[in-house]
Parts: sequence; C-alpha cells; structure tokens
Amino acid sequence: MGPDSALPLVWIHDYHLMIAANTIRQKLEEENLRCKIGFFLHIPFPPWDIFRLFPRDDVILQGLLDCDMVGLHINDYCINFIDCCQRRLGCRVDRNAMLVEHGGRTVRVRPLPIGIPFDDFVKLAKETPKILNSGDQKLILGVDRLDYTKGLVHRLRAFERLLEYHPEYKEKVTFLQIAVPSRTDIKEYQDLKEELDQVVGSINGRFTTPNWSPIRYIYGCVSQAELAAFYREASVALVTPLRDGMNLVAKEFVACQIDEPGVLILSPFAGAAGMMHEALTVNPYEMDDSAEIMHRALSMPRDEREVRMLNLRRREQIHNVDYWMKSFLKAMGILIVEDGEEILPDTMTPVTMDDFEEYLSKYVGSTCKLALMLDYDGTLSPIQTHPDLATIPLQTKQVLERLSRNPDVFIAIVSGRSVENVKELVGINDITYAGNHGLEILHPDGTKFVHPMPLAYEDKVSTLLKELQEELCNDGAWVENKGAVLTLHYRDMLASKRPAFIKRAIELMRQNEFNVGQGHCVLEARPPVLWNKGRASIYILRTAFGVDWHERIRIIYAGDDVTDEDAMLALKGMAVSFRVTPSHTTIRTSADKRLPSTDSVATMLNWVERHMGRRKPRIRLNSTSSSTSKQLLSLVGEEGVMSTMSFQGTNPESSDVNSHNKDAGVGYTTSHLNESD
Repeated sequence: MGPDSALPLVWIHDYHLMIAANTIRQKLEEENLRCKIGFFLHIPFPPWDIFRLFPRDDVILQGLLDCDMVGLHINDYCINFIDCCQRRLGCRVDRNAMLVEHGGRTVRVRPLPIGIPFDDFVKLAKETPKILNSGDQKLILGVDRLDYTKGLVHRLRAFERLLEYHPEYKEKVTFLQIAVPSRTDIKEYQDLKEELDQVVGSINGRFTTPNWSPIRYIYGCVSQAELAAFYREASVALVTPLRDGMNLVAKEFVACQIDEPGVLILSPFAGAAGMMHEALTVNPYEMDDSAEIMHRALSMPRDEREVRMLNLRRREQIHNVDYWMKSFLKAMGILIVEDGEEILPDTMTPVTMDDFEEYLSKYVGSTCKLALMLDYDGTLSPIQTHPDLATIPLQTKQVLERLSRNPDVFIAIVSGRSVENVKELVGINDITYAGNHGLEILHPDGTKFVHPMPLAYEDKVSTLLKELQEELCNDGAWVENKGAVLTLHYRDMLASKRPAFIKRAIELMRQNEFNVGQGHCVLEARPPVLWNKGRASIYILRTAFGVDWHERIRIIYAGDDVTDEDAMLALKGMAVSFRVTPSHTTIRTSADKRLPSTDSVATMLNWVERHMGRRKPRIRLNSTSSSTSKQLLSLVGEEGVMSTMSFQGTNPESSDVNSHNKDAGVGYTTSHLNESD
C-alpha cells in the first residue's frame, strides 16, 4: 500500500460530475474529515479555443481542481486541461510534471488510458458459436452508439466510394453497422437516425444484387456474446469517430481476433489511436482516403495482418482494465509504484522570482514608472482570526520601504480597513493609503480625500450597528465599526449555524438600505454610493499621474477578496492583476493570474525590487544646467535621464496639476471629489 493508503478514496467519474468535488471537499471540511479525491474523464478534454466557449467554464475548471488528481485518457487531453487552467484561471502550472497549482494545493494531471477486461472477451470469443453465414464474403464491421460524434454517415459514404472505385468488391464484401440507440428523445438524434436510414437505403438501392446487399444495418442493442462473435468473424473493424475519448470498440475487436487475423482501421481523433500504433489510421472527413484504406485492409497479406494484430493483442492484454485501475491508484498514492515505473513529481515548487520574470518582465519594461496597488488583509498580511492580529511580515515591510524610496515606483495600499488603521499597520511614509474600500484616501503629502456621504446614513450606521450587536453578535460573531462601513465577522462560528446567520444579517443590512458585500467569513454593510476599489484606483492613478497616465505607467494590482474584483475589473486591460486564492473555494475572478499565498505576494515584491534595481538610474536635470546635463548624458545615456523643466517666475504650487504630474510623475489634488467626478 502507498503512503496515502490510510485515507479513504472518493473516485469521481465523467463529465456529469465535473464540479462534484467542490461540494465533497466543503462537506469534508465542515465535518473535519479527510480523504483523497480523484476524477477520471471518459471523454476528450477540448483545447482552450473550444473550452472557452462554455458558459461558466471557470467554475468547471475549479470543480475539477478540487480533486487531488485528474485523470484523462491521453497526454493531449492532459495538455489541453493544463493549458485551460493556466489561460482561464491564471493558475501556475508545470507542463513537464503535469501539475496545476490552485488554492494553495497541487493537483496532479495524469494520462491514464483505460483498458478492457481482455481475458473476458477472449473467453466469449472462444465460447460463442458462429452466428454469421457469409460464405466467402469478407465482413467490415462498425459498432457504435447512434451519436453524431461517431461519424456514421461519413463512414457509409466512404464505403459507397469503395464500391465505386473498386467494383471488384461487389458481392465479395459486406458492411455490417450496429447502431445502438442513444438519447432517442432528443430531436438531433432523431434527425441523425433518419439521415442514417436514408443513406443506408440509398447505397443498398444503388448496389444491391439478387444475392447480395452491401450494407446490413442493425439498429438496436446486441448482447455481449453476439458482439464477440461479430468481432471474431470480421475481417476489418472500422472505428472512425469524428471525436472520441478512447473508444473501447477498437480494443474489444482486437481481443476477439482469435482466428484469422483481421485489420483495425482507426480514426486519429479517437484516444485509442495514441497507443494502438499498428492500426491503419485515416481521417474520417477524407472519404476518398477512407475508401482506399478499406481497400488496403481488405487486400493486406496475411503475414502483415498477423504481425500487426499480434502486437495489438499483446499490448491490450497487458494494459487491460485492471492495469488501468492500478495505475490510477498508484497515481493517487494509494498503491506503491513498482520498480522501473515512471514517477512524476506530485508537488509544485514554491513560487519563485523566475515565475514573475515570465509574467511581468516584458510588461513592466525598462522605461515606464510602476504603480503597485495592494490590498492589505490576505494580500500583504496573512488572514488571521481577528483583524488586530494581522501584521505584515518583516521582510515584506522592508521591501515595501525600499520600493517606496525608488522614484520609479508608486505604492498605494487599498484596504477595507479604515484609512488610519491601515496606515498605522503598514507604517510607511510617502505612499498612498485608501481605506474603507476607497471611501477615504490619504495622499503622501498629507491631503485627504473623503467621499461624500448622505447625511441620513450617519444615523443608519448607528441603528444597524445596534441591531447587529443585539441580535447576531453571539456564537463567535462580532461587528467591526469602520465609520462608514460595518463589517460583521463570523469566522469562529460553527459551519452549521452560518447559513441562517448569513440570511438574517443580509436581511437586516438591506432593511437599513445598505449594500451588502460578502468576503471570506465576513459580511459588509456599505452605504449605497457609486464608489468602490475600482473607482478609487482610477482616482488615485489620475491624481498621481494625470489624465493620460495609462501611456506612461505600468500597474500591478494584487488582492484577495471580492472587493478587489471591482479594481481588477476597472483596470482590466490596463494592469496586470493577481488574485490571492489560498483555499479551494470556487472563485470567479477578473484577475490575470492567481497566487497561492501572501508569501507569493512577497516574492512578487522582491522581483519588482530586483527588476527596478536593474534599470539605469533616473537623474532629474534642471534644464538651465546645460554643461552638467551633457556630462551626465555622456555617462548614463539618454534613457537614464528624466529632465524636469525649472519654473522661472512661476510658483510650482500653483501650476496646473496635470502638467506638473506629467513632467514629474507626482502631485495630489484637494481633499474632496464630487460624485460626478
């Protein structure tokens, strides 16, 4: 048994249950239970350009990533899944080791081609009597569900062309197509059956002779014993789906070929083509090519048929369904991997500065100023059981202090805390602080912006505070009064009591005409003003850099909760944003990338310091000092110089703020902003 054999395993199968793991993991956490969760997808996983068309595609991906391992049939499907996780969710991935990092966990992705009970089919093929009386005629066999992905019409048309191009096969070859009914209540499947009936009738009507019909068509279910007999007696198996996860018909045909060796024709769009190399492959859309491949199969010499079938049978006998099951359990860590078997890493390496070099180097560049806009709780400081316990790690604070002294770096802390509280906790001068989700903004020069509040809400805050305290502040819940905003914390409440608690809290907040914001174990009552972290971020950037800041400033925004989504959405396309997602909870985000922890934010800040430190120093030159300017230009080059025009006869304090911002990159406006601004 493997290292995780003591833990129970929940093994989820197929696309119907793609998001089931999320519910299972939540229930396990509520009951303080542990288990391993594995998932296997029996259909192909589509590439990014197809998958992105699905509604709520991010929810599907996150549902799968709540598993410890995701198994798919072949390597291509694994690469597709990993690519979608990186491009849609912004997850960090390792393509070589086939790992995805999500919610602070590493999820393994493994190619595990499914097999069949090989020996059972061999036994059936030996025991079932002959059921076809075809004389000297050769049999081409197709066995499929009646489904549009199986390419049945293409297959029939290709057989029709075989008879056109090679009339010598008339009365010498019969095509038996078994179509098992599927989804008969759906119109598209009803239409497909009608089309198939018409095509079969057309071909038979064209080529039938008194002693022979080219196509025998069975629409219905066939017993496994009868199927084994058909497999055994067929000269050619035509397995040519337009798209298929694996297609076990190809493997079943091979298992039952115990007498005269036949030939397998396989579509490259079936997962089985990735391992059944001795089969003849053909693109089912190329009907002329399909006809010629059928001709080659029917005329193939026995010695070639024998060696191809022998290799196919030997491989499928080894890689049977038991082998597949054991491979899955080994990949889950339930069974011990045997000597000689390939072992892939099962844990992502921690986030390094090289990851941010890949993400950010080209974007930040070497000439533009950089604006860092950072949330506090859950981004700079780890989430704690009580807000008063949340402090920035010393190394993170030190790198922020050094960056604050870099003339090319602008820093704004955008928090849900009161502006005084967040400034006290960060404790760095000469940076911008925004509190109460941007309702209060304190600039480095001491000027302060306070968003106008309806006078009636001063009394409403007191009323709501009293109601929450009297009715809901029990079982570990408590209210934090931030002035304009009230935050109701329930982190210490039992999970079983939370649904009714949340419902009642929302009712009280809405009855008092507050907007409700939901975060991780918190509810916020906010005044109904058109202002949030998004609006505040735009205001901060305009104030600091002028109206045309986008052309000269590169922006990195990092946050961890739903209030940060307002900023990420407002800055979409104008910034690179990171969402810190340390838990498995399904999170829909506008962020470009996800980070697993506050430690990774600290790593990002270290990368910024290293990257900005590699730049040539910017030296402010007074335009009147021409000799000094020329000397410095010769030393550092024009890229390392930023000139500042001197103000002669003009008070810089009274100059236009946008002109001043554009030249010097700093400057701040007055303390209040009208709602229309």
